Amino acid sequence: MRRRQLLGAAAGGLAASGFGGTVSAPAVAQGAAARTLRIVPQANLTSLDPVWTTATITRTHSYLVYDTILSVDEKFEVKPQAADGWQIEDDGKTYVFTLREGQKFHNGEPVRAQDCVASIKRWWARDGFGQEIAKRLDTIEAIDDRRFRIKLQRPFTHLLAAIAKPNASPCFIMPESVAATDPNTQITSWVGSGPYRFMRDEWVPGSRAVYMRNDAYVPRQEEVSWTAGGKRANAERMEWHIITDPATAGNALMNGEVDFIELPLHDLLPLFRRNRQVVVENRDTIGTIGMMRLNHLHPPFDNPEIRQALLLAVNQEDFLRAVVGDESSMYKTSYSYWSLGGPMHTEAGSEALQVRSIEKAKEALAKAGYSGQKIVQLHASDFPTIAAQSQVTADLMRRLGVNHEFVATDWGTVVQRRASREPVDRGGWNIFHTTWAGPDWLDPPAAVGMRAVGTGPGGWFGWPSSEKMEALRAEWFEAPNLAEQQRLARELQIEAFKVVPHVPLGHFLSPSAWRRDVTGVIKSPVVLFYNMGKGGG
Repeated sequence: MRRRQLLGAAAGGLAASGFGGTVSAPAVAQGAAARTLRIVPQANLTSLDPVWTTATITRTHSYLVYDTILSVDEKFEVKPQAADGWQIEDDGKTYVFTLREGQKFHNGEPVRAQDCVASIKRWWARDGFGQEIAKRLDTIEAIDDRRFRIKLQRPFTHLLAAIAKPNASPCFIMPESVAATDPNTQITSWVGSGPYRFMRDEWVPGSRAVYMRNDAYVPRQEEVSWTAGGKRANAERMEWHIITDPATAGNALMNGEVDFIELPLHDLLPLFRRNRQVVVENRDTIGTIGMMRLNHLHPPFDNPEIRQALLLAVNQEDFLRAVVGDESSMYKTSYSYWSLGGPMHTEAGSEALQVRSIEKAKEALAKAGYSGQKIVQLHASDFPTIAAQSQVTADLMRRLGVNHEFVATDWGTVVQRRASREPVDRGGWNIFHTTWAGPDWLDPPAAVGMRAVGTGPGGWFGWPSSEKMEALRAEWFEAPNLAEQQRLARELQIEAFKVVPHVPLGHFLSPSAWRRDVTGVIKSPVVLFYNMGKGGG
């Protein structure tokens, strides 16, 4: 209730200001307005390394700066991107890729097969899907500057899908010297071959990031479709303005001082819809998935019975309505670890999540031996959808009567701190919230958060560990048909509800809002800002 009151006050302040005057807007230069696209992204950009982090904001940045070898269109079909094509030989054990001619990095150096090989190796060191290629690898090598070969010990029919996947983490092409960076260390050079150049000297974390058109980029000729097709830099200059106050961001959009808000508060959408100069649409009709992630390394959630007890208290409706309000068409409950409507979706094993009882959760916590250990929850106050879910969890902790510490900060800090494996008294954590695009949880290859390898390679923040989950996942990759994949996904989910890597919180739609003269907005479950322009710019 407190959150709804605060949001109502923000909306009221926005309306009372006449979308001008009393609410301050960012100072944005207007001289090159037709050539500059001004965007309010979903969160602050703090990490620039798409291998080191799975943060969506870093992935969005990376799709501007880097290209990919392969891509995926709206039919989920793998397409060539930086590659001109590929050949499959030796009964499916050898793949030879050929790059398109004329591609260059932002420093003028050509994109070579050697760069692709180094980029793949760095990517698969941390990516769970990529590691499946590495497990089966015989050799990976450049044949010449435009061709490279991946030779496997045994066929792997998912290889192209792994390299092409748009969800966390995509396989972006970096120069060989940059890709040589330890995958557990963040890169310090941001040279890519994508449609935009990142202007490092103009980057002010917490305030602004700037991108300039890469005039040397040669787009593909196909129409854009999700991450496939022709990437075009239709805006000469792109500025990301980090505006954490929703009323201020809305004020700037209504006044034409920014052009696009990626993730406006749902409470403000009716005001935007009443303005003829503003468009409100769902770029992604698949939807967004909410998650409460738990840290398995430290008390109290190192105890599986305490994790299971928490499931009993969660009411997905509370979380979903906190994000989107009472507009029921904008959300759906889903008692599953797999994406709603996807081929693996099942509610098997989810009985505890459907109990929705604080009293039963209290009884289960006591039985499990919870004895007052502190639960540190990280709260990203500047990320609207994540902040809304986080506030519901804070209230849930209060009603459960646990020893709870609510650490309010910005999303960029959460992204950095969630990587800590230290106990809570040394800067660690127990709970954080995040969101995912629907395709991120379609199946075991996509679902990085379902890995259960502990702190081993491929383990994601929270570091759950389960030999049975990993065995079922490995079986899934060898399944001969869809029916067998679905059976294994079902068994994997049943085990996951025992291990509880995180608490699934349902699906919701996240519309964006933009000025009517903005062109080229791509509808995709992955946030893509290339192809966007403004008017004739």
